[in-house]
Amino acid sequence: METSRRSVLKAGLASTAAVAGLSVPALTTPTTAAATAVRQDPFTLGVASGDPWPDGFVLWTRLAVDPLADDGLGGMPSRAYVVQWQVATDERFHHIVRSGVAVARPEHAHSVHVTIDGLSPSREYWYRFRSEGHVSGTGRALTAPARGTTPRELAMSFVSCSQFEHGWFTAYRRLAEDRPDLVLHLGDYQYEYTKNTYVAPGGNVRDHDGPETTDLASYRQRHAQYKSDLDLQAAHAVAPWLVVWDDHEVDNNWADETPEKPESGFLERRAAAFQAYYENMPLRASSKPRGIDMQLYRRVKWGELATFHMLDTRQYRTDQPCGDEFRSDCVERHDPAATLTGARQERWLLDGFAQSRARWDVLGQQVFFSQVELTAGPGRGFNPDAWDGYTANRDRIVDGIVDSPVRNALILTGDVHSHWAADVRERPDDPSARLVATELVTTSITSGGDGSDSRDEIDAVRPENPDIRYFSNRRGYVRTRITPDEVRADFRVLPYVSSPGAPALTGASFVVADRDPTLRPV
Repeated sequence: METSRRSVLKAGLASTAAVAGLSVPALTTPTTAAATAVRQDPFTLGVASGDPWPDGFVLWTRLAVDPLADDGLGGMPSRAYVVQWQVATDERFHHIVRSGVAVARPEHAHSVHVTIDGLSPSREYWYRFRSEGHVSGTGRALTAPARGTTPRELAMSFVSCSQFEHGWFTAYRRLAEDRPDLVLHLGDYQYEYTKNTYVAPGGNVRDHDGPETTDLASYRQRHAQYKSDLDLQAAHAVAPWLVVWDDHEVDNNWADETPEKPESGFLERRAAAFQAYYENMPLRASSKPRGIDMQLYRRVKWGELATFHMLDTRQYRTDQPCGDEFRSDCVERHDPAATLTGARQERWLLDGFAQSRARWDVLGQQVFFSQVELTAGPGRGFNPDAWDGYTANRDRIVDGIVDSPVRNALILTGDVHSHWAADVRERPDDPSARLVATELVTTSITSGGDGSDSRDEIDAVRPENPDIRYFSNRRGYVRTRITPDEVRADFRVLPYVSSPGAPALTGASFVVADRDPTLRPV
């Protein structure tokens, strides 16, 4: 059965033609090269760009002729390969403005990260790779606006939670068809489970290959399986991405050095997951992991229009309070020492607020920021894995927004497999407190299966949560249009993911005006 899946995967990949006029320096002797030549298309995992700056961005690809190979090395021989790259101002590559050579090495799973600089701000570019006589698909990237300039608009979409087994990645394809300028992925890019361990309502429609991801080979294999999906490849190719992880890139609900359940060797597992994540994402060299540490939180500016503060709410957090029991309440939720961000990242974020010159300060992060009461009627219940489990840390972030030059605060969230929109008050238990920010929560790409328009347990607690303005249990993504005067958010929904080809519809749209964080339906 495994061989059959691989055969189908290979047969479905598009072939490519050679690029003329590019010479390839040899890394091996002619005899060795002939014995390890790659005759099949090695660009089966697509291409990607990320972390745009005014003068450039990161380009990514990874060579693999057999993405599902058990050793995680994509069926590539154990030697280095030269990979040429080109950046052009036109899709046909008549005007090439940058080109060069990178080396794909087996110790990095034949992944390639190329940092491009020296480009013009605020413009489109196209890029591609060549190796062993094969040419990759073409990707589109954009540079950020120059500092001190305010562009008229930014088309940005954000996504989260793509469980391969739970459905088809059609939402990625529909996002690509929108041709955004920038894509944020807020975590749970891939899931760690062996097949049929995590089953969607109605059953899984695809299978994970390989064991539960616990070592470098299995994490590499799992990333390759996800990257082989052509809908995901289309979303990567259409625009640069800003990526951050949540829990499933390592282990469900992990917290710093603490796994969900006791296990020996968790730190080795964490280091393997970090290495595989870097190898498979368009990240700058500053994010290259060092053992169990990886610098993922960072700041990306889109001129004076928007500053994106990309957070890491897993690597530095204290363990979840209340025994990590969903719909619970305990005094430990309010412990001033409890933290999602860690002290250093918190200071970094507050310093960013203090120096803000942007029209919109955007937090790209993972778990629900707003207070969400999950118990109807008497009693209280919260999700201790979200900011509700770390209320003092949340209060300090809110105070940082209020006591700084931040003009408009927009919080983007994933994790919960459903769409939400919420007004954020200075103190959540005080209905008279002023609004200080807006939270937009994207549903999952597939996690949870087809979903539904509503859920009874959410309808029951809506009266407990007057600042929640919208909910949908469908799959999809959020599409935004950011201008100096407003942010428009379209909650895109798909009627099903259990079969491919679903249309994307707009379930609801809201506008947030400059200097007014109130969500207004349109």
